[in-house]
Amino acid sequence: MADDPFVLGGTTYSSRLIMGTGGASGLDVLERALVASGTELTTVAMRRVNTTVHGSVLSVLDRLGIRVLPNTAGCFTAGEAVLTARLAREALGTSLVKLEVIADERTLLPDPIELLDAAETLVDDGFTVLPYTNDDPVLARRLQDVGCAAIMPLGSPIGSGLGIRNPHNFQLIVEHARVPVILDAGAGTASDVALAMELGCAGVMLASAVTRAQEPVLMAEGMRHAVEAGRLAYRAGRIPRRHFAEASSPGEGLARLDPERPAF
Repeated sequence: MADDPFVLGGTTYSSRLIMGTGGASGLDVLERALVASGTELTTVAMRRVNTTVHGSVLSVLDRLGIRVLPNTAGCFTAGEAVLTARLAREALGTSLVKLEVIADERTLLPDPIELLDAAETLVDDGFTVLPYTNDDPVLARRLQDVGCAAIMPLGSPIGSGLGIRNPHNFQLIVEHARVPVILDAGAGTASDVALAMELGCAGVMLASAVTRAQEPVLMAEGMRHAVEAGRLAYRAGRIPRRHFAEASSPGEGLARLDPERPAF
């Protein structure tokens, strides 16, 4: 939408849907799903990247003209994440990085202390940092203050498909954000995505909801439309919630019966 540009790290995108590649059953299905999603930016975990292998995820993205967003998935400390980001910049020639520093394998929840430390280091090192974070408004503000280019709070744990568990926190993050807020993790279906956009998120990042769907290509197309519908609804402004009904038709011109006279 030309009148509603999505600007991320100084680059304007026509799609507000960022796709991940994890969980795809094969490159052919992944490629068709990426096309159906309309995405222009796709994350790739650096630990799975081999730039020398023909027929890799990177070759698919290159053929489709989709920009690569390397991520630091699997890192547990700030030091690991910083090193991974620097390797990605050297291998892929981009300073854009999705920063992930997780606390443990069981929950895959972000470690807020290590995350903030890594974010500050990478920003100082010239990276455009997009941090995967908890839905904590205070932490979101701190990440923004150290210079992150976006805030990417989780709706619920990675791969859970539980949707946005705390919409109120999302609203608080959006209200105080000076950078784009992007739902990252937890989306299970199109309604989760539409809700995120209606809450004011600038975009949505997802992988499992598409790659592990029964029909990944169909789900990718559904997510594409959900992002667009949710964004339009946010811009249009929803009606206030009410406890009681409010008639949509005007009250003038109604037929009034005289109780002293029969109607027929």
